[in-house]
Amino acid sequence: MSATTAVNRGAAVALTLLFASLLLAVSAAAVPGNDDCLACHDDAGLTASDGRSVTVAQKTFADSIHGSMACTDCHADLASAEFPHAEKLAPVDCASCHADAVAVYGKGVHAEARQAGNTAAARCIDCHGVHDIRSSADKTSPTYALNLPNLCGKCHGDAKIIKAGGIKIGDVFAKYHDSIHGKALEKSGLLVSAKCTDCHGNHEIRRRTDSQSGVFRANVPATCGKCHGGIQALYASGIHGAKLAAGDPKVPVCTDCHTAHEIRRTDADAWKLDVLAECGSCHVQSLATYRDTFHGQVTKLGFTRVASCADCHRAHDIYPQSDPRSSVSPALRAATCRKCHPAAGTSFAGYDPHADKRDAQRNPPLYWTARFMQLLLAGVFVFFGLHTSLWFQRLLRKDKPAPKKKAGE
Repeated sequence: MSATTAVNRGAAVALTLLFASLLLAVSAAAVPGNDDCLACHDDAGLTASDGRSVTVAQKTFADSIHGSMACTDCHADLASAEFPHAEKLAPVDCASCHADAVAVYGKGVHAEARQAGNTAAARCIDCHGVHDIRSSADKTSPTYALNLPNLCGKCHGDAKIIKAGGIKIGDVFAKYHDSIHGKALEKSGLLVSAKCTDCHGNHEIRRRTDSQSGVFRANVPATCGKCHGGIQALYASGIHGAKLAAGDPKVPVCTDCHTAHEIRRTDADAWKLDVLAECGSCHVQSLATYRDTFHGQVTKLGFTRVASCADCHRAHDIYPQSDPRSSVSPALRAATCRKCHPAAGTSFAGYDPHADKRDAQRNPPLYWTARFMQLLLAGVFVFFGLHTSLWFQRLLRKDKPAPKKKAGE
């Protein structure tokens, strides 16, 4: 190859590279920058044809977590659009950056509801905002811990949305607001208090009937145990926790006694009285016999300064009476009684707090004594009823004039 040909080819390559560089520069110059977009959208009065505001305040966007990004990073269809651009833009795909979060959102109840046609179900922008998105660590962010209940309450405290979405549990925001968790967060500012996302998750919120949900019945102790680890360990060691681990779905879990959203203080009198009925929903016979005792009669009158279920059996680490760890086992029963009765001994602890006057096999003396008292009471009422009836008839005849005697009598 001659030197002239080589020079010509080199010149051609150089011209090609220069032309390509010019094309790239022109192409880059054609992509609108943020200043181009904000030249219009920073106008506070800018609206679309349907009247909705399309203003994007420059400072608001700059202060957001996306402030360092270009508008076209999200609105990719504007990268090559002519200005003024079309009013309707392509939907922003959050998955282009947040693929993992969008993927787990797609498995949740909100995505399921939207696929079923419920347009009120939460999307990314409903929780995070649009151009004013901030980190969840930012105190002005709607996803900041102190603001989170109000964020979820926008939907779960709205009667119309609750009805439209068929949410059977109702207004959970009001219940949480009055609960011990809600008061600790909203009134005391305790960021460690349980919030919606601590139990339900943030993006992958599933139905409580879903076995992978944090509020699925079998998963509730582990969910509560994220904060109440010591209580979870006690529960797991007891008979209820053991049966749950064995697959029994009927045993009580945290929400059965404490409820899910309106959790109250356990030292409140109202809760102490209500939880008796909760224990009795499974232990029907035990509650009935408890009500026959002095303790049961006092609690029925509304007083709580007497022994109730948890005082004797404990609250979380409950064991069968035959288990030596049980607080009502023969070896520990006297110590349990002494919590209220300091002088209690073995004989005192032999008292049967669930004596059943209707069970002849369990308590023969009590059964026959109760039958005798019932017969005696019935006999007294029959005798005195008959006596009163005869006496009443005598009173009616007392004031009647004696019959006149006929002549010759």
